[in-house]
Amino acid sequence: MRDHPPEERVAGDRLLALGRSVIDNEAQAVAALGARIGPEFVGACRYLLSCEGRIVVLGMGKSGHIGGKIAATLASTGTPAFFVHPGEASHGDIGMITTKDVVLALSNSGETVELIVLLPLIKRLGIPLVALTGKPESTLARAASVNLDVSVAQEACPLGLAPTSSTTAALAMGDALAIALLEARGFSAADFAQTHPGGILGRRLLLRISDLMHTGDEIPVVTAEALLRDALVEMSRKGLGMTAIVGDGLRIAGIFTDGDLRRALDRGVDVHRARMRSVMTPACVTVGQDCLAAEALNLMQRHKINALLVADEKSNLRGVLNMHDLLRAGVL
Repeated sequence: MRDHPPEERVAGDRLLALGRSVIDNEAQAVAALGARIGPEFVGACRYLLSCEGRIVVLGMGKSGHIGGKIAATLASTGTPAFFVHPGEASHGDIGMITTKDVVLALSNSGETVELIVLLPLIKRLGIPLVALTGKPESTLARAASVNLDVSVAQEACPLGLAPTSSTTAALAMGDALAIALLEARGFSAADFAQTHPGGILGRRLLLRISDLMHTGDEIPVVTAEALLRDALVEMSRKGLGMTAIVGDGLRIAGIFTDGDLRRALDRGVDVHRARMRSVMTPACVTVGQDCLAAEALNLMQRHKINALLVADEKSNLRGVLNMHDLLRAGVL
């Protein structure tokens, strides 16, 4: 008689219970770390902040995977860091570590052989060692300049074997260090953009309005004395769903959008006789061309509008931008 497929051997309710148990266990492990953010955490931050070289992160197995992520987070938030595999370090890669670096080592047991064998070499270099361990009395913890306790009451694994809650706790502590250092260094959104040039994040943080706005003959523009019918022709010709209203020297007087047209028609305005001054929105939202495109998006969403006039410091028209431009650029 054939066994039932694996998906039928365990009831769905049991699978749900197991999943929730793991989440609850790991959530409790992370929550417990809050009480351990104290003098040792401050000391670790001081060592990392004073590093004149790079943070060298070490870890074996699952701790190594977590260490790689911590190194990446540090590097992307203003603290130069890289990961070194301890096994490779004892076979030559230890040469990557210099006297200006700081070592950040992860080991739940604090007795990982590949790390312990490196302790004399790290001591010989005379550089700080920050440890994240689950055993404050372990060899690694005692050898460290400062040890951060990332111990957990139990692993989420029902066998108590697979690193689960312990790796989650170590990851959370690594994030806490990275964000504390980010704040201490005054790391800004502009700095963050320089390390994330690709993808949606990069576009949101690097693209400026000047990169996207319509300029010159592409700008739909009329005066306040223009007839509404002429403004509609200008809007149709430029295809941006709006037109800027300007005075002398292209000084911005207002804006007229598809929404303004609908409201004008609802009031029974005669499109052949009405002047733009009577139907435009005079107190319109403007933005500078050096602002980030993401800021333009925030302005549009906050004011519930779909277009912006780009102005210089004297409120002269320099360009226009609409929501479709942001969509095409991938800012949304």
